Amino acid sequence: MIKYFTLPGYGNSGPEHWQTYFEQKLDNCHRIEQDSWDKPVLEDWLTRIEEVLQHEDLSNTILITHSLGGITLAHWIAKYKRTIKGALIVAPPDIENPHEDFGVHTFLPLPLNALPFKSIVAYSTNDVWCAKERALFFAKQWGSSIVEIGEAGHVNDAAGYGAWPDGLELLKTLV
Repeated sequence: MIKYFTLPGYGNSGPEHWQTYFEQKLDNCHRIEQDSWDKPVLEDWLTRIEEVLQHEDLSNTILITHSLGGITLAHWIAKYKRTIKGALIVAPPDIENPHEDFGVHTFLPLPLNALPFKSIVAYSTNDVWCAKERALFFAKQWGSSIVEIGEAGHVNDAAGYGAWPDGLELLKTLV
């Protein structure tokens, strides 16, 4: 049986966010909670992911990331050399070129190693946190399939991505 884990980004994903919607719609979907969503420290986030997933059957595990959660996933794979069934990486931010400083310097440098599993990078053409060219660069480096979802901002609840049925359909392609 497939088990899903959401990995939100900076600030967590609120009750109207599409990740919360996914958690409600999918059987076996759980959020990986972090101690500090607003002052993220890479090593703390990686340790938490490892704690949560270390006893899971990773061959049947899919991670669903948003924003900084996608960068964290790439770091976790690089550090722990894990292989999962797949990952949906939505709106990865370009923290090397941020439009605003949110103190995520511990997440640099960006990991650009190929991911050893099927992955999809879904990006928006008008995301203030990541230009289209950088999203395409990340996807290429990670060996991910690419899905452009149009002008969707940062693909969060503020941009109208609460219930996101198209996202659930996209997720099905990993299964």
